[in-house]
Amino acid sequence: MKTVPDPRLRTSMGLVLLACSPGLLTLLWLQGWGVLLNLLLSASAALLCEALLVTVRAQPPGAALNDGSALVTAVLLAASLPALAPWWLPVAAASVAIGIGKQAFGGVGRNLFNPAMVGYAFVLLSFPLQMNHWPGPAPGLLDSLQQVFAGGDQVDAWARPTLLDGLRHNRSLTIDELFASHPGFGSIGGRGSEWVNLAFLLGGLFLLQRRVISWHAPAGLLAGLALFSLLGWNGSGSDSNGSPLLHLFSGSTMLAAFFIATEPVSGPRSEWARLYFGVGTGLLIYLIRTWGSYPDGTAFAILLMNLMAPALDRLALQRQQAAR
Repeated sequence: MKTVPDPRLRTSMGLVLLACSPGLLTLLWLQGWGVLLNLLLSASAALLCEALLVTVRAQPPGAALNDGSALVTAVLLAASLPALAPWWLPVAAASVAIGIGKQAFGGVGRNLFNPAMVGYAFVLLSFPLQMNHWPGPAPGLLDSLQQVFAGGDQVDAWARPTLLDGLRHNRSLTIDELFASHPGFGSIGGRGSEWVNLAFLLGGLFLLQRRVISWHAPAGLLAGLALFSLLGWNGSGSDSNGSPLLHLFSGSTMLAAFFIATEPVSGPRSEWARLYFGVGTGLLIYLIRTWGSYPDGTAFAILLMNLMAPALDRLALQRQQAAR
């Protein structure tokens, strides 16, 4: 029997891919060809891994490849990984995301964890050196190809620290001095990442308007991150953890809020549980950014909250029953 992909799933995945395009184009503009190479490598690895595993499980690969979910996972990884990472890094991340994060649980609709964040966490823990090389001024295509495939020497300007990393290790400069002197700082957040976050915010609003996602998880994450960063904000002092605006428009905040925390399978089912899920994710992102060992804690925050999803659904159900 020929297996046909769910047309609703395929449509929603297509809209998610369309909504990601402003953010991806902004990343390509700011970071150069490495973003496109990441996308091609992660997409190829994700689709190949998906096809091989469903074939091993004696299932027709057509439906699994045509529903668009593997491609969405690859796009989220390409937007999260450092540009100019060695070729095997996006390949490893996408393979683990599909093989362990998705197919090990039975395929689409059965995964316990967000597949993209499983792949990202794997390479972050396994290859921390390569995951901390973020590009400065975007090199040309030939230089990018040499860096990705031939393992060219890391140029200092290509391996500059990010804003969140500079903020976490700051011990003496005020926030104003950091903005003036640190190459990672822009106007209100990270240089360049302000525009990337605005682009993903635009795509997220499009998904809300098309009712592909609900507002609960994004609103909870952004509100939680803003609230806890406001409580931990100490103005412009050297011991400040950064303003709410800085946290909202730095790192992967908007990507996490609208494209990662809204993954329907690994998240809660009820609307109020999604709101709690978002608030908890925002809190964990802030705690990891501020006191953890990693500058941006999106992957770990999402994976930890995935474990909490069943409990949050039960909590929301009890809340509804008590209100009756």
